[in-house]
Amino acid sequence: MLLSQLPAALSEWPECLHSAPWWQLTPQALLPVAQPLDGAWLVLFGKPLATHHLARLAELLAAQDIQAQLYPPSTPAGVPLLLLGTDRFSPELVQLLKAEAWDIDICHLSALPTLSEPGLLVMDMDSTAIQIECIDEIARLAGVGDQVAAVTAAAMQGKLEFSDSLRNRVALLAGAPVTILDEVAAQMPWMPGLQLMVDTLKQAGWRVAIASGGFTRFAGELQQALGLDAIFANELAVEGAQLTGQVSGRIVDASVKADVLQQLATAFGIRPAQTVAIGDGANDLKMMGVAGLGIAIHAKPLVRAQAAATLNHHDLEGVICLLGALACRDRRWDRS
Repeated sequence: MLLSQLPAALSEWPECLHSAPWWQLTPQALLPVAQPLDGAWLVLFGKPLATHHLARLAELLAAQDIQAQLYPPSTPAGVPLLLLGTDRFSPELVQLLKAEAWDIDICHLSALPTLSEPGLLVMDMDSTAIQIECIDEIARLAGVGDQVAAVTAAAMQGKLEFSDSLRNRVALLAGAPVTILDEVAAQMPWMPGLQLMVDTLKQAGWRVAIASGGFTRFAGELQQALGLDAIFANELAVEGAQLTGQVSGRIVDASVKADVLQQLATAFGIRPAQTVAIGDGANDLKMMGVAGLGIAIHAKPLVRAQAAATLNHHDLEGVICLLGALACRDRRWDRS
């Protein structure tokens, strides 16, 4: 089957490809095969997903001498998705894919967690579970917004050590009324797809937690609203009705986040391969590194470059796509 002959709509592909159980991707065509490949995975998903994405991918695969076979499409969270099994994992292909200007999300992964067995997802909070950086909003209401936002940006890009930068930012909040926290909490916008992601994972028997360099006041709000299994965040010190400009207890930095993921996995009896970490900043990289799958969402360039999976065109519904992708492995074109 020539790629140029495939219909524009993925939903029509099964009718054209029902003559073989699986299909091998080449630069010009799909070739019938009797056995699938599962040495590594390619996941393509997005509303614009079409034949030309597959054709460009085929060119990159051929240049790396990688074989890939196509499974029937699916639509997790209503998003068109294609899964391909490859004969091997290629770090070079990962870099090539990240260098391209795709209008869909595409990930090449050595392994994929699955919703078919229990797992653990640990997410950052600010700019991941929610759309804002809470400390920047507190600072804005306290009249020191510009000073704090500049330090936050540098810290998330990995230009400053996180713990020191947090102490410096919180110090600027000294004397601010504690009611500011309530104002921020009342207007805290969730990342689109958050509720759907948590509900989907919970229904699949997964555990969901937050490990945040932000603050317990806001993480607690999310825990109560979403039924999260655990939260780990920093505690703003308060004296009377004012912030003291200090953080109480240990600071949740990159190392603590990584420890939290591993400790929760042990406590909940979750296999390491079934753990997922999601974040956007440099202080999430260690947590992503110890997870079975690390996902960068709308992330800084440093984080996008190092993360195993990146969500550039999707919000948290993209997590459902990645975790639901392996369900395609149980399907065949001649039986779809």
